[in-house]
Amino acid sequence: MNLKSIFYLHRSDRKVIFLLLLFIAGSVGMILLVGNQTKTTSDVKNDSLSHQKSVAFAHKAPLPEVVTAEGNHLFTFDPNTATAEQLQQLGLAPYQVRNIMKYRAKGGVYRSPMDFARVYGLTRKQYRTLEPYIMIGDDYQPASTLASVQAYIAQKEANKQAAHAAYEAYKAQNTYQPYKGYERDTLRYPVKLRAGEHVNLVTADTTQLKKIPGIGSGWARAILNYGKRLGGYVAVGQLQEIEGFPEETLPYFSIANPKTEKINLNTASLSQLRRHPYMNFYRAKAVCDYRRLKGKLTTLSQLHLLKEFTPDVIERLRPYVEF
Repeated sequence: MNLKSIFYLHRSDRKVIFLLLLFIAGSVGMILLVGNQTKTTSDVKNDSLSHQKSVAFAHKAPLPEVVTAEGNHLFTFDPNTATAEQLQQLGLAPYQVRNIMKYRAKGGVYRSPMDFARVYGLTRKQYRTLEPYIMIGDDYQPASTLASVQAYIAQKEANKQAAHAAYEAYKAQNTYQPYKGYERDTLRYPVKLRAGEHVNLVTADTTQLKKIPGIGSGWARAILNYGKRLGGYVAVGQLQEIEGFPEETLPYFSIANPKTEKINLNTASLSQLRRHPYMNFYRAKAVCDYRRLKGKLTTLSQLHLLKEFTPDVIERLRPYVEF
């Protein structure tokens, strides 16, 4: 194996690597783009709030000069243009005045009274005293406070409110409101029974069964299929023999004029006997053996001696057999 074969890549591998690099470059670009947009939106909001505060302070009426008990002269001043002597007259300490002058000499600008509050060494008491007299000059206001920029911001806010109003109107128009004037499709959506109402289990079809709360198409078919296997229902409790049947629906059923299909125990074959839900292979075989050994059956009591036929089984079979 030579060195060249180690670094050799198949054409398919080169394609995969190229697509991977392209995906990484696109992901980085999207991250940078979304980050810049988020930052820009945040800056615009912060600047807008700061500008509103600055404009409010810039256009307030000048206060009259006041001499405090400490001998300080309070008058309207602009921290961007006030001289050192004026700042000292306001009661600022020499080192505070020097800090202000150094800040301005380095190009610093006070755009709002809160900016002046960050002067090193300025106490809360001093700031509360001087705050009403701070008036930032128009030359030091941000360019975004110009009328054209303010109009742009106002238009943008108006567009946002209009879009929100349009969205609310769309939601109001597309909110589902039931129409009371239509005729209900009772085949697909049957009206359910109220408490105290019943369905005759002997004659009911799927349409009637689906009117029972908790009974749908699946349970309706299961009820009819089991009734067909039985040969007809004779008691509402027989529904509990269906696996998983909802017991809370039983009060809505009733039995009136039951009719059953009977099996002749003397003529039915083994396969015919075992198909009934109350018979199985062993019971059907026991009946066939009894007929073969002792002759025809005339009553169910003749099966009492057979272990397969308990008294409970015989009572359940009684409506469904004949001789």
